[in-house]
Amino acid sequence: MRLPLSTLEVFNAIAQEGSLRAAAQTLGVKPSTVSHQLKSLEDQLGTALFIRTTRSVSLTEAGRALVRNSGPAFAQLADGLESARTAGHAARGTLKLAIPEFAYHLLLCKSLVSFQDRYPEIEVELSLTDALTDILDERLHAGFRLGGLVAQDMVAINLTDTLKSAVVASPEYLEKHGTPKDPLELLAHNCLRYRFQSSGRIAPWKFTGSGGDYPVEVRGSMIANSSPVTIDMAVQGLGIAYTFRDYCTDALADGQLVEVLPEHQVMMPGVHIYFPREYRAMTPLSLFIQHLKSKRV
Repeated sequence: MRLPLSTLEVFNAIAQEGSLRAAAQTLGVKPSTVSHQLKSLEDQLGTALFIRTTRSVSLTEAGRALVRNSGPAFAQLADGLESARTAGHAARGTLKLAIPEFAYHLLLCKSLVSFQDRYPEIEVELSLTDALTDILDERLHAGFRLGGLVAQDMVAINLTDTLKSAVVASPEYLEKHGTPKDPLELLAHNCLRYRFQSSGRIAPWKFTGSGGDYPVEVRGSMIANSSPVTIDMAVQGLGIAYTFRDYCTDALADGQLVEVLPEHQVMMPGVHIYFPREYRAMTPLSLFIQHLKSKRV
């Protein structure tokens, strides 16, 4: 049996308001419409729901049974509609994000404490991945990636300036094995390579020269699918690493790492956050983006 929701709404209004006319005012319809809808429901059920006199209406036994069982359901529906109306429009709720590990360290690791202090009722859930995640299939609210090229139904917002590549090694490694003066000299060094978690491919090492950008097919004895691990290997003196310069500024500043071949660094697009257009008015997401932009690299 198909639920007669429209007529049940009329019945519930009559039961709550105590008269057909008051119910009509509450629902914003004519009294004749309320009377017609009530008769339709009673005909469908095959029983009277109200005893109507010239002075009042009162529930029949069947009417009281329907009130007991349908009243809570309508209250729950009202709560559900209110939740849907307010979801994402207050500084509370869950924010689910897909983010590559490097972007976490570039953007979030120094911003989450202040964000949590400011918005303690927003729960941030991070899915660390270097894949170009379909955030809709994964039921996520937003994702991060280099560059702003996203699907047409997505919005992309730039969160960092243009990024620079960097080739780094520990002073101990360079003292022992020598400092490369040209990217091709890296072929004689132990290069610490990164393997993409999603595709399984080795990340390319690209450089710039008089003829433009070009790759160098480096080799080495260490491969990891974690950028922090690759940097840590370089700090330990295991080899030379290729990364974003902004990613290792602390290690460069305190002398744990030394940058080599800076004149051959390439420029890469900044990190963007992308999300469906329908989430533009989502308050937790808007607040999160505003907070990251205020901490802009």
